[in-house]
Amino acid sequence: MNIPGYILKVVKDLQVSGYEAYIVGGCVRDILMEREPQDWDITTNALPDQILQVFPDAKYENNFGTVLLPVRGQAKAGEAKGLLEDVVEITTYRSEQDYSDRRHPDVVRFETELDKDLERRDFTINALALDPGDHEKIIDYFGGRKDIKAKIIRAVGEPSDRFKEDALRMLRAVRLSTQLGFILEPKTQRAIIKLAGSLKFVSQERIRDELIKILASERPAEGILLLHDCKLLQYILPELIEGVGVKPARHHVYPIFEHNVFSLKHCPSSEWPVRLAALLHDIAKPRTRKIIKGVATFYNHEYVGAKMADKIMGRLKFSNSDRERVVNLVKNHMFYYNVGEVTAASVRRLIVKVGKDNLQDLIHLRVADRLGSGTPKAMPYKLRHLQYMLEKVQNDPVSVKMLKINGDDLMRILAIAPGPKIGAILDVLLGEVLENPDLNAAGYLAGQAGKLNKLNLEELRSRAKEIIAEKREEDDKKIKKQYKVN
Repeated sequence: MNIPGYILKVVKDLQVSGYEAYIVGGCVRDILMEREPQDWDITTNALPDQILQVFPDAKYENNFGTVLLPVRGQAKAGEAKGLLEDVVEITTYRSEQDYSDRRHPDVVRFETELDKDLERRDFTINALALDPGDHEKIIDYFGGRKDIKAKIIRAVGEPSDRFKEDALRMLRAVRLSTQLGFILEPKTQRAIIKLAGSLKFVSQERIRDELIKILASERPAEGILLLHDCKLLQYILPELIEGVGVKPARHHVYPIFEHNVFSLKHCPSSEWPVRLAALLHDIAKPRTRKIIKGVATFYNHEYVGAKMADKIMGRLKFSNSDRERVVNLVKNHMFYYNVGEVTAASVRRLIVKVGKDNLQDLIHLRVADRLGSGTPKAMPYKLRHLQYMLEKVQNDPVSVKMLKINGDDLMRILAIAPGPKIGAILDVLLGEVLENPDLNAAGYLAGQAGKLNKLNLEELRSRAKEIIAEKREEDDKKIKKQYKVN
């Protein structure tokens, strides 16, 4: 077993001091599955004060028996390169009673026997202990190894009791099923369905973190469907369920809910924000659906959907940067691109509109949307052509920061004081350069700035609007015409 040397040393130091000590929990499961453990936990019959005597550098700052030990050592047993800095959690055997808030135990009792500690754990596959000093002996009181082999998520003991103790465990069951490719044991799943409403006792931040892990897994769509089957999704993304059974437009094969989930499944990006955008991109279609001349329409669903996505991510306490990224993708997923009609200038304006860093994400979202609609061809010629155009114009100026002249230059050349006129002149110059990048030369821009300086501020703003804002409006008109958006 490939166990880090510093973990082996901690266990050995406790055992040499006369205490029992085991590696415990999900890391043992991962070892048995030949997966790389993300965290290492150790359990012992030593009380917190006794642990501190063995490890004077450790700290004990809670009432749950968990001592935090900072370590420096070799990352893996047998590896000679690279020192690792980490914190190891060493927890005294304990049992727990009464969970009035459905999240934390009201009573924690330190125990002397390992079985008491293992029986409080959530799932059999996590209720495993390993003694690396006793021929790598595995302690398994609840059939965890058998369930790993059968690929089953099963609660320890009575499932309802485990979920009443900590409602987050229901979400963790789905997340583990998604990450590991396991199925939920029927009794465990029935308990989740019965107690799904208690998810309201869990903080939005913890729900968000589990959702991110599901989205980042190799089976994100299966995870969302399992959340739906377990009646949990309605407490996390109720807006998504509005699409269940809602008929699509003619070019779609699946109802709205299935389309969103299949778009997630086929999203080529491995980044969870892009996957979340794929899941939410058509979330507003049920609210914007109208039948016109016998045909289902969803006018402005991308704009309504962007507002819904922003509200959802705000509710789940996502960071502002993640919210902006996902909302931007949902808002612009209907971008218009047709070979022969769209020029390099309009591609540059698209870059200005959605951000250069987001364009590949937008293409991934378009591919997900197509495949999620039942379209067999993921990358049609026009998307390949768009990628070519993006490559072609990637170094062209798309913002005033990329102009070969800046505000300080204008104040020096034109001998004018700082003020809004500087920004207006730069906007007009950018508009010219967007149309023709070859004009982005300091000499030419300085000459144009001299001419523009003769105009007053309102005239400059009007000119900038004409060159930039109206051209963006032209793009919007094309989009609206293409997709029949008012």
